[in-house]
Amino acid sequence: MQAPQDRVGTGVAPGAGQTLAPGAGALQSSLRGEVVIAGGTEILRPPPVPPPVAELGPEVLRAMYRAMVLVRTLDTKMVVLQRQGRIAFYGPITGQEAATIGLAYAMRPEDWIFPALREAGVALVRGLELEAMVAQCFGNVRDIAKGRQMPCHYVHRAGNYYAMSSAIATQLPHAVGCAYASKLRREPVVSVACLGDGAVSEGDFHAAANFAGVWRVPCVFFCQNNQWAITVPYRLQSATATIAEKAVAYGFEGVRCDGNDVLAVYETARQAIEKARAGGGPTLVEALTYRILGHTTSDDPSRYRDEAEVAPWRERDPIRLFEERLREQGVLAAAEPEATAAWAKEQVEGAIRAVEGAPPPPLETLIEDVVAATPARLREQLAELRRAMARLGHDPLERSGH
Repeated sequence: MQAPQDRVGTGVAPGAGQTLAPGAGALQSSLRGEVVIAGGTEILRPPPVPPPVAELGPEVLRAMYRAMVLVRTLDTKMVVLQRQGRIAFYGPITGQEAATIGLAYAMRPEDWIFPALREAGVALVRGLELEAMVAQCFGNVRDIAKGRQMPCHYVHRAGNYYAMSSAIATQLPHAVGCAYASKLRREPVVSVACLGDGAVSEGDFHAAANFAGVWRVPCVFFCQNNQWAITVPYRLQSATATIAEKAVAYGFEGVRCDGNDVLAVYETARQAIEKARAGGGPTLVEALTYRILGHTTSDDPSRYRDEAEVAPWRERDPIRLFEERLREQGVLAAAEPEATAAWAKEQVEGAIRAVEGAPPPPLETLIEDVVAATPARLREQLAELRRAMARLGHDPLERSGH
């Protein structure tokens, strides 16, 4: 058994000659020296085979930066919409963008991801349209889940992005099962099982880790340790100094990296994923970061933690740290941060404009998609609902703002 290792940072300069995914995006400069970013979210696509971090080319590094900014912009706007009563709920990842985006770029397209709560950026990078994400938060007719899920609980079948669930750790046995299927089929596909620090207090984590260790499945457990399980700090959850060291009990490697350094996360996750693909078994990756805001918009962290604890982590803002590194290395033009912010704002606000006015899902979706033939009793209940609405003279969903 290997003891957990620390891989805190990278400190590497970007390489050259990296083959880019189609539509990797480009800058357009005006005669006045301004920078305009061309394209939509398709410019965020990662290379099909993630290279070692030292071989990442400038275009890929810029794409990673843009993805982080876009996720932050989306979070900021959606929290505002929730406060205005335009959506019901939201779970931001502010301050954790490096962990999410670093993981996204470390995966191959054929790999599966089983998200926890703060991995939506992975779906975005893997092709989930921004309009689809926003529609899911509104739960209207544009929502592919037909309004049945909590807001910001996405699913992206085409991107091998499993449906998110608020039930803590239930996705981990699913991820291990998917990895076991890949092993049985002799497919070079890896499953990434995402979790937060709170999940290690759940039995599903231990059951999944034990199965993964015994059967040496191609699975990576990726933990965003943001140090707070809603109101409970990590020190009150576990006596171990790290989460990574928990892997030792199940016979596989655990590694810890700086979760606010996107390149450290990328390389740590990439190595673990490629080791699993080559038959080296599972790894538990702990990305140490911090939850800057509340657990969700339903949470008020000022009731249980001191803002003085948060301040040092605000200083380690992952977007600012990455921006400074890229500017020092000449990857980002002086005007590019401002252009990126404008591009992200345009993408998010355009998606909101496109979907917010859509009506609720049709009433019949209340009884669809459960069984092949809808039972008569459900059809009768739907008819009764329609008669009640006719008596009221309005759709109660429209009056409630849905």
